Amino acid sequence: MFDPALFKLPGMRRLTVILGLLAVVEGICIIIQAQFLSLAIVGLWHLQTLATIVQPMLIFAIAWTGRQLLVVFKNRLMYPIVEKTSGDMRRQVMQKLYRLGPSYVAKTGTGNVVTTALEGIDKVQTYLMLVVIKVIDMMVIPWVILIYIAWLRWREALFLLAIFPLIIVFMIILGYAAQAKADKQYVGYQRMSNHFVDTLRGLPTLKQLGLSKSYATNVYRVSEGYRKQTMAVIKVAMLSTFALDFFTTLSIAVVAVFLGFGLVNGTISLLPALVILVLSPDYFLPLRTFASDYHATLNGKNAFADVQKMLALPVPTHRDQLGTQPLDWQADSDLRLSQVNFSYDGEQPALSQLDLTAKGYQRIGIIGASGSGKSTLINLLGGFLTPEADQGSIKVNGQAVSHLNQTAWQQSFFYIPQNPYLFHATLAENIAFYQPEAGISAIGQAAAKAGLTDWIETLPDGLATQIGEGARGVSGGQAQRIALARAFLDSSRKILLFDEPTAHLDIETEAALKQTILPVFENHLVFFATHRLHWINQMDYVLVLDHGKIVEQGTPAELAAHNGAYVRLRDEMVGAI
Repeated sequence: MFDPALFKLPGMRRLTVILGLLAVVEGICIIIQAQFLSLAIVGLWHLQTLATIVQPMLIFAIAWTGRQLLVVFKNRLMYPIVEKTSGDMRRQVMQKLYRLGPSYVAKTGTGNVVTTALEGIDKVQTYLMLVVIKVIDMMVIPWVILIYIAWLRWREALFLLAIFPLIIVFMIILGYAAQAKADKQYVGYQRMSNHFVDTLRGLPTLKQLGLSKSYATNVYRVSEGYRKQTMAVIKVAMLSTFALDFFTTLSIAVVAVFLGFGLVNGTISLLPALVILVLSPDYFLPLRTFASDYHATLNGKNAFADVQKMLALPVPTHRDQLGTQPLDWQADSDLRLSQVNFSYDGEQPALSQLDLTAKGYQRIGIIGASGSGKSTLINLLGGFLTPEADQGSIKVNGQAVSHLNQTAWQQSFFYIPQNPYLFHATLAENIAFYQPEAGISAIGQAAAKAGLTDWIETLPDGLATQIGEGARGVSGGQAQRIALARAFLDSSRKILLFDEPTAHLDIETEAALKQTILPVFENHLVFFATHRLHWINQMDYVLVLDHGKIVEQGTPAELAAHNGAYVRLRDEMVGAI
């Protein structure tokens, strides 16, 4: 119903107190409405002149107007705080994602992350806007009304006091059922988001394999599952709405019967009886209003819980062990990993007993079968993964660090994955991602070095052309060239991390791209994870991974002469080709 974590949000406690006071004032306005409306009706019943009811109706109109203005004021008071809170939350989520790195996205799923960071925040905003005011109203206004009814006639007040928690208990039971259905729906929504993103990414491959039509069955199954989950939530929502309306209407009818008997027996006069009858629907109104929006806020509550869970994830500390300025990586610099271990779940090791040394401007190739740990090693070197504490050591230029998620280290490398991310921005802005202050001339020169000149000349607005999501499409080869242009633009970063950058490219595109990539290697420390044999000949040193272990390392010539794991892997690759 009301997540306790809401009170931890900045300014929420103070806002809750203010909303509670305003709810008391609103309850008083409701009582004034009922009192003077009933007074006017009783006056007409007793055949009094119309002039005698002008004053009661005027007071009723003032109270009604005040009540509506209070509703508007509470929303106006709530909206800036909700807007600021959701904005701060979105920034915190994006900063957290940056700190967690691509490994978290890969583990959780792109669709899941997008759902949480974008649509999830919007749902949280709706949740905050709806639930806070309505919960406070439900907790305050009925008590104000009940106290006044008790002052008029304690029997009806006692009945209303007894029936209110029974209705809430019944609604809680239905609420738990709705929550369970909504949880499944939200998980199904995240699954569908992940599936949708994966399908879009793999669509070219599916077309090439002739599987795009047959894969439509899988798409239908996932979407149909989500539809059924949504319908299940709607069924419970309709049932709970009907049950609430039924019980509140029945309770008001019982109160009316009691009042009728009182009027017949002469134990109550018409005016207080009418006031109680008019106040009874308003007594249940906050509960009905909350219930009507409860199901609309379930996804927002789930999204809020997911956001809080993400923000609570541990991130590496001690990030300034190498300072805060980029490293001055030179030909005599070195990186040493000794007996380093890493596991995703804390049990099964993904990397174990890593021993490697990188010096100066080496070109280090990382090869191994699928699942051997190549991407994991690249993510570890990038600081996106944190090795197990108190096991092994990492040294940069002789200085021991607990991990490579260091501010100085991460400001010193380029990370080029299989699918570089392109922002919805101009081509120039995408190239200048690491150097946002770069001039258009420098951006153009970097684009030329990356082999983008011919393509740029075909674009309608050149470097000012919008690319990325929702804009002009970019091929895989062009995306990789844009990533390389980023490296050409910023010459201060001397470390390059390549995670199979040509894995999804055809041979012709890869061959053309290779001629662009090789010049980037000059005067850089390069870690190049690949399963393409022709890249190995460009490497000074090779690491052979198998089940998370470096089983061989050395120059290509040394490994070929050794006739071990490297040769077997090479022969398997040749056989596969």
